[in-house]
Amino acid sequence: MQATAEIAERISSISVSSTLKVSADADKLRREGVDVVDFGAGEPDFPTPDNIKQAAIQAIQSNFTKYTNAGGTPELREAIVARHREDFGTNYAAAECMATVGGKHAIFNLIQALVNPGDEVVIPAPYWVTYKDVVNYAGGICVFVETDEHTGFEVRAEMIGRHLTRRTKLVIVNSPSNPSGAVIPQEELRKILDLTSKRGVFLLTDECYCHFLYEGAPFSIAAAPGAKETVVVAGSLSKTYAMTGWRVGFALAPAAIIGAMMKLQSHSTSNPTSIAQKAALEAMRGPQDSVGSMLAEYRKRRDFVIGRLREIEGVSIVTPKGAFYAYPNISVAFRGGRVKNAMEFATELLAKAHVAVVPGEAFGTNEHVRISYATSMHELERGLDRLDKFIDGLRA
Repeated sequence: MQATAEIAERISSISVSSTLKVSADADKLRREGVDVVDFGAGEPDFPTPDNIKQAAIQAIQSNFTKYTNAGGTPELREAIVARHREDFGTNYAAAECMATVGGKHAIFNLIQALVNPGDEVVIPAPYWVTYKDVVNYAGGICVFVETDEHTGFEVRAEMIGRHLTRRTKLVIVNSPSNPSGAVIPQEELRKILDLTSKRGVFLLTDECYCHFLYEGAPFSIAAAPGAKETVVVAGSLSKTYAMTGWRVGFALAPAAIIGAMMKLQSHSTSNPTSIAQKAALEAMRGPQDSVGSMLAEYRKRRDFVIGRLREIEGVSIVTPKGAFYAYPNISVAFRGGRVKNAMEFATELLAKAHVAVVPGEAFGTNEHVRISYATSMHELERGLDRLDKFIDGLRA
């Protein structure tokens, strides 16, 4: 008997990653010979620092190519907690740490290990695309906290408090934010922690962009007194060290939660790639100057992008305080009726102007697009010129 191709119902609860789809669509046009300017990918255009690459080469040459502990080698876990301690003043033990296959994997593992069907997860919007889907996959219920341009897309404790119920299991914060670049002030993060800890609610802090702050010093809420009891840190080497393809992230959490996450990981990916772990070890222990160099370049690009977007009549933009994204409001382009939302705008922009952006619907809004400025100034100039002409054409 031939098996029927009936896909499990839980898969229908999730969608294809919008950011990856934009990259795939842009790549398809490039293969057809189209000159595409790609603002879609959230990926540094810098090479991985040479010392990190050399550590991986040495791992291959010394035959470090076997399985490791599912949660990463002991030395890598020790290095992760040491780096987090040095950068943020936290005090984790290796038993409260695990290495994962990218920061996304840490978030997936946590939500699958923590969230039961019917549990509520509070997520500020706009939000990173994956949060919603992994909560849905676990059978949880997403509760969105709407932020807006008037507050710089910054979520406040009082806003989160209005959405907490007896069914709330987890609150997710992402600061600096993907897609808006918003940064939650330290004092506000402490208020959020105070609110969640008193209610017995876990707080996930996604620190993917934590080192790319344009104002002030990087900060982790996990360093606050008593935070370790209810805070889970999801970290990533992808952006900080330009290691997106290496796929190494980590989680810091109470030992019991780490144990549950590691149990799941042992039956899914097993360990992160052994060679990538050696590269990650060098990233954690080696020179950190590349991080500052990238931040300085991102600041130049941010200032150019914000200035150029504000030259486009009708487009508004909140200045991002971190990460490497701009999230302009392009609803002015809807007035002529030729496009009605950000999804249609992004589709037409790619097809006609050959500029790839991610539509705001992927992040919970429909009047914005995400522009990644993790690309060269030359590409930023070309792409924003095309964007200006495209919007002008829609108004005509």
